Amino acid sequence: MIKSSEVFSIGRFIKPHGLGGELVFLFTDEVFDRTEAPYWLLEMDGILVPFFVESYRFRSDNSALVKLDGIDNESQARFLADKTVFYPKTYADGLVSGLTEDSWDFYLGFEVRDVRSGQSLGLIKAVDSSTINVLFLVGNENSGLMIPATEDFIHDRDIKRRILFMNLPEGLCDMGQ
Repeated sequence: MIKSSEVFSIGRFIKPHGLGGELVFLFTDEVFDRTEAPYWLLEMDGILVPFFVESYRFRSDNSALVKLDGIDNESQARFLADKTVFYPKTYADGLVSGLTEDSWDFYLGFEVRDVRSGQSLGLIKAVDSSTINVLFLVGNENSGLMIPATEDFIHDRDIKRRILFMNLPEGLCDMGQ
């Protein structure tokens, strides 16, 4: 059985596209285009289930149309809509292994926990380095949050479990809700 510690989130299937079983995929990480995992995973009844990717094609900078093996009609695709898509770390290791903790991109896919509340704020979906102040884009199904990527806020790291413990300023966590 595949464990949640062996995968990381790369996006979400939004809805069916057409009648042939394609799905609209809103992605947060295009690792699937840079590596070659034969399958992606979806959580079904609490279990990570692999789905083999037949094909995909990009629609925009953050969306693609995906055809999964065995999903051949709109009805089957609708069953997978609104599901988070996970990617096996073993296939991304070659890509990520070149990154070190000195690079903010190293933390993509890490869970962020606020040490004050003990609350999980979600996974780091993206790193925005387009300005002088680098930001972690953190989110879960219900909210999104931009957190400054700074050593001043990092309390501790659990690299093995992919958790970043952050001591965030009071009120920052409330801004994304």
